[in-house]
Amino acid sequence: MDFLEIMKQNKPYVSRHTDMPVELQGKAKELCWEYNQTRPSEREKRAKILKELFGTCSDLTFIEPSFRCDYGFNIHTKGLTVINYNCVMLDTSPIEIGANAFIGPGTCLACAGHAIDPTQRGEGIGTSRPITLKDNVWLGANCTVCGGVTIGEGSVIGGGSVVTKDIPAGVVAAGNPCRVIREITEEDRIDLEKYYEIQKA
Repeated sequence: MDFLEIMKQNKPYVSRHTDMPVELQGKAKELCWEYNQTRPSEREKRAKILKELFGTCSDLTFIEPSFRCDYGFNIHTKGLTVINYNCVMLDTSPIEIGANAFIGPGTCLACAGHAIDPTQRGEGIGTSRPITLKDNVWLGANCTVCGGVTIGEGSVIGGGSVVTKDIPAGVVAAGNPCRVIREITEEDRIDLEKYYEIQKA
């Protein structure tokens, strides 16, 4: 199995800097640059670039520039995906983004890591683990999601959080490191009828 196939597997791995197919980053960098130069009105052009960049890209994937990633082929969107300004995805492993995902500005999804041992780190030893966002996940502004993390369906991550461990479904979580604060309940639903009554008053 070549290293490209290892990168595409949904498993953690260890690598040396010489293992990484640097030439593949060139394509991603060019496409990201091109995407980030588009006008807001060039919706069709943006969609075409994302289809070429991502491994799987739903027709409902919307990204506000600037956006950057390492490879692109390891990013997969499955439905409505709204990614706000200045997002970075270090996709040395697969990043799976479920339907109805909202990703706030300044967020970083980082599969890639480095050796903790300083000698190994200096020798270019790195690590990588996949990231999974289940359906209906919302990441607030300036979140960092580390490699190996799965965020459960419907959960909300508070702005500025650093997510180092899995988050279960249906919760609000926040902090550094990110921890579960509470479950999401019916009380979180906005009463739209009441809201509009107030607006009309």
